[in-house]
Amino acid sequence: MENLRDMFQIMTRRFGVLNKVCCTAGGIDISPIQSHILYEIDKQHNPNIQQVADTLGTDITTFSRQIQTLVKMKLVQKTPDHSDRRIYVLSLTVEGKFIAETIDQQMNSYLTEVFSHMNEFERQTVIRSIQLLNESMAKSKVCCSP
Repeated sequence: MENLRDMFQIMTRRFGVLNKVCCTAGGIDISPIQSHILYEIDKQHNPNIQQVADTLGTDITTFSRQIQTLVKMKLVQKTPDHSDRRIYVLSLTVEGKFIAETIDQQMNSYLTEVFSHMNEFERQTVIRSIQLLNESMAKSKVCCSP
């Protein structure tokens, strides 16, 4: 059997998760964590800071710094919740939405290209295997619960 850790290390590197910059969109360099934040804000409907931090499994202090950077980059807007002014709701600016959509298109193109090297049976096998792996990881008590 292949070394599983080695396989995951290689896959992580190939996905660029460890890169300082994972993608460039609209002339702006975006880090992997920023890409994940933009994706989750876009995917969730008016999430607050804590909800997105929980989804990403990030501590709130580190996450708040990332949000401040994205606000300064004019990609994210923080708005006090109308029912509780201590809570901030996150949304993408017009430029943030453009960047999120551009990254989404880049990732989908990349995945389409990767999967183009497989036949239909192989593609479906890999997709189902990823689903099973994600489900099993969600049940694991050992690590990383988002």
